[in-house]
Amino acid sequence: MSPRQSCLACLDREPPALFEAALWIAAEHDPALQPQLLLRELHSLQQLVANGLPDLPARELAQPLLRRLNELDFHEDDASPPQPRGALLHLVLRQRRGQPLSLALIALELARRLEIPLQGVNFPGRFLLRVPGADHLLDPCGGRRLYTRDCRELLLRQLGGHAELTAAHLLGCDAGAMLQRLSRNLRQLHQLNDDPLAALKDAERVLQLGPPSVADHLARADLYHQLDCPQAERFDLQRALLLCDEPAQRLQLGERLRRLSASPALH
Repeated sequence: MSPRQSCLACLDREPPALFEAALWIAAEHDPALQPQLLLRELHSLQQLVANGLPDLPARELAQPLLRRLNELDFHEDDASPPQPRGALLHLVLRQRRGQPLSLALIALELARRLEIPLQGVNFPGRFLLRVPGADHLLDPCGGRRLYTRDCRELLLRQLGGHAELTAAHLLGCDAGAMLQRLSRNLRQLHQLNDDPLAALKDAERVLQLGPPSVADHLARADLYHQLDCPQAERFDLQRALLLCDEPAQRLQLGERLRRLSASPALH
């Protein structure tokens, strides 16, 4: 199977093999990567983490787990501009620097192996974690507790002064949603670093992993435009128009489609 097929097959397992699926995403960008070897190597990290955890009930070990990873030099990648290495899981494991979602994926896999209850939260702008039933969230970069007031302040920093915190922002998410977000992150990072072919792989995967948004189709349309593929660009613009319910944006999409139809096709 191809790395993409292997990734999707991981999601079909019960329960889904989230961490392995994320490694197969990385393998799409690094053909030398062998996910099964990394899965075995993770056992050493598991032992290092377990040896530093306090003697507490499992449901109280999520924050100590994150703090232990921090002690082992796992930190947020602060590269400027941001680099794809912060979202490619094998490089995060090697360099111990990554985006919050990548660090969360490592923590979730270790928690699963150590039978510590922990789940992902698809919070806008910054991926977070939670213990089911707890009254707070956890920052994957060090384990800081975030209560309702902290989450409201974080949301305002991410989305601006008119954003309102709702219960939906604090819900746990499934494996597919996490991998779709990881793919969106990689798409943006590869675009930012002027690698449209790599970004196109991620854009295609985004559309396979869950319900696509208007923005997802527009992102792929922009990549096809950059790569001079007008027929493929037209397809995504049409899909975006079907999904769009904002009148002003629908007018813009319609005008873009008309301009594209008036241009000579290259393919």
